[in-house]
Amino acid sequence: MKQKRKKKYKSIVPGMKFIKTLLLAFSAVALAAPTARSAGLEKRAGSKSSSFYYGHDISSLPMLEGKGQAYYTTSGTKQNLDVILSAGGANFVRSRIWVNPSDGVYGLDYNLALGKRAKAEGLGFFLDFHYSDTWADPSAQTIPSGWPTAVADLKWQVYNYTLAVVKAFVAEGVHIDIVSIGNEINNGLLWPTGASSNFANIAAILHSAAWGVKDGDTTNTPLIMVHTANGWDVSTQKWFYSNLMAQGTFLSTDFDLMGFSFYPFYGTSATISNLVTTANTMIGLYGKQIVVAETDWPNICSGVTLSDTSIPVSAAGQIEWVQDVITAVKGLNNGKGKGVFYWEPGWVNNAALGSSCSSAILTDYSGQALSSVNMYSGLS
Repeated sequence: MKQKRKKKYKSIVPGMKFIKTLLLAFSAVALAAPTARSAGLEKRAGSKSSSFYYGHDISSLPMLEGKGQAYYTTSGTKQNLDVILSAGGANFVRSRIWVNPSDGVYGLDYNLALGKRAKAEGLGFFLDFHYSDTWADPSAQTIPSGWPTAVADLKWQVYNYTLAVVKAFVAEGVHIDIVSIGNEINNGLLWPTGASSNFANIAAILHSAAWGVKDGDTTNTPLIMVHTANGWDVSTQKWFYSNLMAQGTFLSTDFDLMGFSFYPFYGTSATISNLVTTANTMIGLYGKQIVVAETDWPNICSGVTLSDTSIPVSAAGQIEWVQDVITAVKGLNNGKGKGVFYWEPGWVNNAALGSSCSSAILTDYSGQALSSVNMYSGLS
């Protein structure tokens, strides 16, 4: 698919107004993307190869703070959670972005503020596009309200939206280090157009998304990730990527990272051994760097068979699980292991984090940090 770069605009207004302005300006323009990486992107990717990402997804943090939730260090001193996590060794934060959230939470302006905050704290910033107005995962990938469903139109909508978001961050002086073009897209994205029954559409959409990122920041281009669930399941990952890449539309040069969700709650096959087998298989097939984009471990749990029964259900167990995952990722073939992210460590009023356990967060129910906030401490 050949794409023609769009003209640059002299004024950039941050937030949703900026996105609407760009979309109107771009609506009649046909785009075609070059098929080779720019030298700038190669330089950017190479410059990050020596660092390991020790991250937390703190998407819900500003929303919780807005509702009055406070956080405290392990010794009881009131402190912002991002500061607590940074002191515990984290060097990255991750945040999800929704297209038109009904209350603004997880929207563009919300994420611009969180990105600025992360950068002020000296942290890397990882933006996770859901391409939906709400949650996107293997069970739901709802197309945003008002977006077209014909793939020829939808792929441009994806390009324009992605481009506008990345440009909004650039305009605000906030560099995005990593972008995920979709969240847990094993079964596709932007249903029904991009359902897994039509990999040709998935490939076209992802190609447009990737070029929205690249054209959005040509100076310091974010690394681009494809993110799937069940990183322990080699057959699922091989099926997804073989079908995706066979289309010839979404290219190896379109992305840098494979991201896996890896949770111990949902089946005993989610072992670190299986994660390593899967990751090394995918490295052998595609040569991409690997990131565990989401993981958790419970500190309170009963009646659930976890995938590693040797690790205690406790704050100490949270540290042990994550550090075992880190060791596994760092040991992947050809030095391709790149990072690990803990999902939503401070979501106090949603402590189960989608599992059947009682709590997998890194604080107690009052917001006081557990010892596990230091899970990355001392790691290089």
